[in-house]
Amino acid sequence: MTTTTAALSAGERTARKDDPGAAPRKRRPGRLRRVGLPYLLLLPALLLELLVHLVPMVIGIVVSFKELTQFYIRDWGTAPWAGLDNFSLAVDFDAPVGKALLSSFLTTCLFTVLSVGLCWLLGAAAAIFMQETFRGRGILRTLFLVPYALPVYAAVITWAFMFQRDNGLVNHVLHDQLGLTDSAPFWLIGDNSFIALLVVSVWKGWPFAFLTLMAGLQNIPKDIYEAAALDGAGVWQQVRRITLPALRPVNQVLVLVLFLWTFNDFNTPFVLFGKAAPEAADLISIHIYQSSFQTWNFGTGSAMSVLLLLFLLVVTGVYLRFTSRGRKAADA
Repeated sequence: MTTTTAALSAGERTARKDDPGAAPRKRRPGRLRRVGLPYLLLLPALLLELLVHLVPMVIGIVVSFKELTQFYIRDWGTAPWAGLDNFSLAVDFDAPVGKALLSSFLTTCLFTVLSVGLCWLLGAAAAIFMQETFRGRGILRTLFLVPYALPVYAAVITWAFMFQRDNGLVNHVLHDQLGLTDSAPFWLIGDNSFIALLVVSVWKGWPFAFLTLMAGLQNIPKDIYEAAALDGAGVWQQVRRITLPALRPVNQVLVLVLFLWTFNDFNTPFVLFGKAAPEAADLISIHIYQSSFQTWNFGTGSAMSVLLLLFLLVVTGVYLRFTSRGRKAADA
């Protein structure tokens, strides 16, 4: 069979040489298929990304330049053009709208710094502790990842019940059992709401830091720690001189991801406090929601969202630029 096929192929080549006008044989576009197939497989995901994220973002930017209120909500395209008036109103910090936005922005910055810092600290401590082999380490790892595996809404609703003043578990332990407070405090209103929101955010976010750092620690050879221990280096010196420098690339990505997630977090304050968050826990995400859907001024709310997007883009660009410089200096 193979000999016959080879003979036919040789005969075809001879016929083409004898007849230059003969039609060339069609070649299979194998390379084209190999190059185009990955893009073809990515096309559905790109279309969904376009529909889910990019299209609403573009619509939100357009709405930020319109005077869209409840009077034009049925046909938002007919809303009058406002230009930069919505942005001017949002950044006018002497006016009530701008002053409230600035207060919410500063609260969000403080909340983000504390939440990201505590998440990283707890995750790093747990990841370093879990590098040692001991009985029950697998069970403990699983328990550490439970907050990350639970659905956000179920977890935050559970915390909301725990923070109830009269029959909540937090007051039962702190006030009734330990006697650390003179009276049962309110956790979901007033200044304590910031502490309650921070506790839930850290509880929910630190397992991700733990999981990421634990994966990064697997790439550090144990021989380095053994050599450092023989040279007399203690645990803190090993962490400072070996662990932290080796985890620098992982920490750069981890801190950026935690920052973006925390600064944009809407589900946690919305489920914990409802539509009206206390002033002490008025994060910018819930503040924009209230400015849009409670006052029915979607143009101003969209302008605030665009300003938030620009702020996050600038911070991300500056952060990546400085971290890339530090990485190049460390490699040099």
